[in-house]
Amino acid sequence: QVQLVESGGGTVQAGGSLRLSCATSGSVLSINAMGWYRQAPGKQRELVARITSGGSTTYADSVKDRFTISRDNAKRTVYLQMTSLKPDDTAVYYCNADLVLTFTRTYNYWGQGTQVTVSS
Repeated sequence: QVQLVESGGGTVQAGGSLRLSCATSGSVLSINAMGWYRQAPGKQRELVARITSGGSTTYADSVKDRFTISRDNAKRTVYLQMTSLKPDDTAVYYCNADLVLTFTRTYNYWGQGTQVTVSS
């Protein structure tokens, strides 16, 4: 019943921008943290950005000053604004969330991923 729905991926030229969205669905009481990971072909999945319920953010060094993570608590949605995109940013981007489903338990979920391709 609980699902993360990603959108906003696509193909863009180097230097361009994209905005990714990840919305939660189902019975979710609250969100402890949400973030974005990415995995390029032949490479390990890595953290891109993460935001906690308190608003603290974490960014990979490779995307600092270019990517911005934000959230809309009412919509239970997290966004990743990507600017100055580089070909090295090409990867499948996955949404990840720690979701509070009961008053006593928190679960971790992954989205299906959305492809981001940056052409030179």
